[in-house]
Amino acid sequence: MKLPVQAPQLHDLIGKDGPSLEDLLRLGIGPDVDGVYEHWDHLRHLPPPEGLSSHDWWAAIKLARRGLAQSLPLRDKEGRAFTVAITGHMQRKLHFLDREAAGAIRSSGPVDDGSTRRFYLVRSLIEEAMTSSQLEGASTTRQVAKEMLGTGRPPRDRSERMIFNNYAMMQSLRQLQERPLSVEMILQMHRVLMEDALDEPGQVGRLRTAEDNVIVLDRGDPTITLHVPPPASELPARLQALCDFANDGDTGGFLHPIVRAIAIHFQIGYDHPFCDGNGRTARALFYWMMLRSGYWMSEYISISSVLRRAPQQYVRAYLYSESDGADMSYFVAHQLEVIIQAVEGLRGYLARKASERNQAEALLRPGSALGSRLNHRQRSLLLHAIRNPGSVYEIAGHQAAHRVTYPTARADLLGLVELGLLDQDRRGKAFVFMPVSDLARRLER
Repeated sequence: MKLPVQAPQLHDLIGKDGPSLEDLLRLGIGPDVDGVYEHWDHLRHLPPPEGLSSHDWWAAIKLARRGLAQSLPLRDKEGRAFTVAITGHMQRKLHFLDREAAGAIRSSGPVDDGSTRRFYLVRSLIEEAMTSSQLEGASTTRQVAKEMLGTGRPPRDRSERMIFNNYAMMQSLRQLQERPLSVEMILQMHRVLMEDALDEPGQVGRLRTAEDNVIVLDRGDPTITLHVPPPASELPARLQALCDFANDGDTGGFLHPIVRAIAIHFQIGYDHPFCDGNGRTARALFYWMMLRSGYWMSEYISISSVLRRAPQQYVRAYLYSESDGADMSYFVAHQLEVIIQAVEGLRGYLARKASERNQAEALLRPGSALGSRLNHRQRSLLLHAIRNPGSVYEIAGHQAAHRVTYPTARADLLGLVELGLLDQDRRGKAFVFMPVSDLARRLER
């Protein structure tokens, strides 16, 4: 990855050879360009407004951003406070997430009862565990990962262990959200994420030291150094400042909770407190902060699935913030778009599932081509399975529910297995039956 050009700072642009503050203010230029929080590295190639040089245009943009900037109690390597400038476009995205996203998900047809919600919650936890680990190099396929997490079998290799640990971490966040953040809690989260997933077990759950010599290299070209973290000796104080920031609430002036969660995500990645697993820890802390702030919808979305589609944009958002005077707004802008894409992805998924469910229910009506091949007990079971994904059925339970003989109940379930609508497995001495993963599509075919 090509490193971005360092952005000129406002104090270097205003002077005897540049425009005055009064001249820049009269231009009335905003903090972004067509809704994009542009970095100098890209803006310098764009045509500036008529009558302005690229440097004058950049100076006007920087001045507008300074007027919006809010200092955070988080610092870069030079001791400068990171700042965020929440533009109008960012405000609209925050408003969408506050007002529209959660309500739209809550009212979605498929998420209308406890058992169905649990199914979609488990689905999202598995998705986040898989893609967060894949961002860090795990190579296990989606099918294998789902089989491992769905059956509870132990992981068989390093990649599976990474996903298994990530899933365990995501499951524990609901309990951890009640606790204030502490350095020890961050270390414990790292232990959960990295247990049996490092070549050197002694690195699990401890901060890096000067001897570890941790730097961030470009995966595509290891000769390029992307980031040199702050000295290891500063980590205890820096992490304590992060914990104070996370636990602060609004006592130091209002900062939108989603922006606070994104800032925590950023700072862990920037400080790089561990030898490995920093990205996974940063994303877990983002989810922790979102849940602690009351954003229950965050349990149902996967930001890593969006990040995995464009990992270079994720890295570039860090580089832009570091190369423009500790302006974290680049990372905030990027992550807001990621969260919205994750929400829209979930909404699309739920809409598809609602459509599939409605279509499947129509296909199972008595008198339909498929419905005529099934008895009323089989139709009832399949309708229940469509509305309650993840259900498990036993012959004795089916027998009791419909008051039929054991051989009749057994024939019902085995008949659905023969049609490819149920899978059969053995648990102990009893047989169990589960709906196939693509039941609605099978019914349609």
